[in-house]
This record gives sequence, C-alpha cells and structure tokens, in this order.
Amino acid sequence: MTSLPPRRADARRSRAAILTAAVEVLDAHPDAGLAAVARAAGVTRQTIYAHFSSREHLLAAVVDRLTEQAVAAMDAVETDSGTAGDALLRLLAAGRQSTDRYPALLQQIATQPVGPDTDRLRHAPVADRIERVIRRGQRTGEFDDRLPADWLAAAVIALAHAAADHPSGIDEAVLSRTVRNTLTRTERA
Repeated sequence: MTSLPPRRADARRSRAAILTAAVEVLDAHPDAGLAAVARAAGVTRQTIYAHFSSREHLLAAVVDRLTEQAVAAMDAVETDSGTAGDALLRLLAAGRQSTDRYPALLQQIATQPVGPDTDRLRHAPVADRIERVIRRGQRTGEFDDRLPADWLAAAVIALAHAAADHPSGIDEAVLSRTVRNTLTRTERA
C-alpha cells in the first residue's frame, strides 16, 4: 500500500488547475505574477514551482494548453465533406474561435522569444490538420500541387497569424480569399 498513485493524480489535478488559472489570470491581467496564478488555482507558489521552474516555463505550458484547445476545436470540424477549400476555412475558423477567447494572453505569448524549431513544434498539431486538407485539395485538383503541402500549410498558418496580428484586424472574408488565392493553382502566361 503506497501513496504514490494518489499523489500522481493529485499532481495532475494541481497542474491542470494551475494551467486553467494561468490562462484566465494572465489573459485578464498580463502582468500578473505567479502568486496571483497560485491564488486563482487554489495552490501555493511552491506548488507552481514544483511544476514550472519559471514564469516562462508556465507560459510555454499555457501555449501548449491553448494549442490543445485549438486542436480539439479543429478536430470537431468535418474536414471530409464539401470542398477542400471550404473544409480548410472551417478548420481555420475553429482554431481562430478557440484562440480569440484570450487576446491579451496571446499578445503576451507572441512577445516571448522562441526559436524557429520551438515555434514549428508548437504548430505541428495544427499544421498536420491543415496539411491533410491541403493534400486532399491537391489530389482533387482544387489546390496547386506544384508546391509541397507542408510548405503551403506553413504559409496558411503565417497568413492566419498575420491576419490576427494586423493592427486594424483582417476580417474572415479577406483571410478566406487570401488563403484560397494562395492555394489555388493559377496559370501564368
């Protein structure tokens, strides 16, 4: 009879509570410290440090949490029906609706320095879903098949970020048209 399994379950609950609190607190108060997150999570600062060695590590875990939420929203989208273009736009809208709930937090995360490998790894689950739809569109002739699908997925993600980060905001119709134009094969004279 050991107490190890309950501690593991308790540790998982504490980590989940910390991440949930961090998302809410840091979106409402971007400069909030770990003490505020601890209070909102119902844990001590020491408990936070047991899971995350710094605020930066906590923010990295928050990014992972938001990515998981966006991926779950994207997974709820039916990507095998309709045109690949429509499916891709539904996928992007689902991801955007998920992340748009936390504008201040996303702005704070965007200012954190990360290397290109870290950014690519963070986007991998999203890029995979986008790439699958792009490959479907390439097979059916709807999307340009002269460019690699993974490159096109990266371009779509960059367009979505650029639209979200634009100071005056880019509406869905403009983003949709831009994404379609980027992926559609056009013959040049």
